[in-house]
Amino acid sequence: MPAETVNNVTKRQIIAILRGIRPDEALAVGECLLEAGISQLEVPLNSPEPLASIRSLVDHFGQRALIGAGTVLDTKQVERVADTGAKLVVSPNFNPAVIRRSQQLGLSSLPGVMTPTECFAALDAGANGLKFFPALKLGLDGFQALQAVLPADTRTYAVGGVGAADFSRWLSAGITGFGIGSALYQPGYSTLEVGAKAKTLVEAWNMASWRLNE
Repeated sequence: MPAETVNNVTKRQIIAILRGIRPDEALAVGECLLEAGISQLEVPLNSPEPLASIRSLVDHFGQRALIGAGTVLDTKQVERVADTGAKLVVSPNFNPAVIRRSQQLGLSSLPGVMTPTECFAALDAGANGLKFFPALKLGLDGFQALQAVLPADTRTYAVGGVGAADFSRWLSAGITGFGIGSALYQPGYSTLEVGAKAKTLVEAWNMASWRLNE
């Protein structure tokens, strides 16, 4: 399911990666992210009780946001994520079985890729988009080289080492969006801290988008 089909709330393509979040703080963090204008939330499965956090976010924000899981490595995990009602599966790697099972269960799949072979194999397997990870290592030049040969409608996300200061250059190069982790949320951050960081990211996105379209 393409991200923008969820009540038209996810056009700003910033995915908040909430690695390490606990179920007892998920709703408060989720609310401050939505208030700031970030409506795609990913809870990595190596977080404490991740499925409980995901289910809670889905139950409370599923009509306003796209909720999903990250660090999804096998089909059993895909099935557990689907049981929560989440709609997004994000992986650090390319595993065709994970992509196919996600598609079978009606979930969007964003596998991690770095090479042309991985990109095209992931798309052939049915991936809804490509997560370039770690984007810092690929670099803008590397992304532009790959972008030149990918199908024009490919959804692409830079994840890992890319932040607000980089939005303008990457969007100009054709990236669709970004996954932001530790620069936005880390265990121990207050909702005030997360909210302030989220607002900075949203402002950077808005400014970069305005410059791109002026």
